[in-house]
Amino acid sequence: MTGTSGSRTGHVRVLIVDDEPALNEVLSVAVAEAGWRPYPALDGHSALRTARACAPHAVVLDGMLPDLDGLQVLRRLRHENPGLPVLMLTARDALEHRLDGLEAGADDYVTKPFSLEEVVLRLRGLLRRAGSRQGRTGDSVHVLGDLVMSEDTREVWRAGTPVHLTAKEFDLLGLLLGHPRQVLSKAQILGHVWSASFDGSGNLVEVYISSLRRKIDKGRAPVIHTVRGLGYAVRAAEDGR
Repeated sequence: MTGTSGSRTGHVRVLIVDDEPALNEVLSVAVAEAGWRPYPALDGHSALRTARACAPHAVVLDGMLPDLDGLQVLRRLRHENPGLPVLMLTARDALEHRLDGLEAGADDYVTKPFSLEEVVLRLRGLLRRAGSRQGRTGDSVHVLGDLVMSEDTREVWRAGTPVHLTAKEFDLLGLLLGHPRQVLSKAQILGHVWSASFDGSGNLVEVYISSLRRKIDKGRAPVIHTVRGLGYAVRAAEDGR
């Protein structure tokens, strides 16, 4: 993806909530082409789970969803993150509906049908005002493709689904995510995750790498890679092997 308006590629995360798969997809493409990373959700409950997982910098939110009302989702997002910029999408152009959305905490709205250019321009304005294009989650949240780790809460998600790790598995993944694309040797991993008393001759690292792969990569494009004779590295799925 190519960054625009000074944003760093992949550092600005946009949650896109719309129950129409085709519209969700084109919005995701438009967001990606603007240089941001889209996180799609097709209903209210998955939107809330994804928001907790990816810590978005902005949200595009449809007002009509199949489970929760868009305003309910908006209020919950606002409760958890009062400063989160939210752009509402609505098929209803009555003034009272727009006012309801703004009163619930929406920062802006567009009425369907709309142009993708308008959505991107309005998002860019919201992000600029919020100062979010520089990223605001700091080093406590690691994002690698659809893999998200929060060091503060010691939680991990893959594609919005929670991944339950043991303490050592979490520490090992945190070490790898702290050095994306960098190959770490078994000795380096042992020295950081376990005590120096391990000499690296056993298969401890291999066992934990295998366990991580079963929990994180099973059924998905792999992010944990073995570099034969050297060690292990994590790369976003779209980066390939």
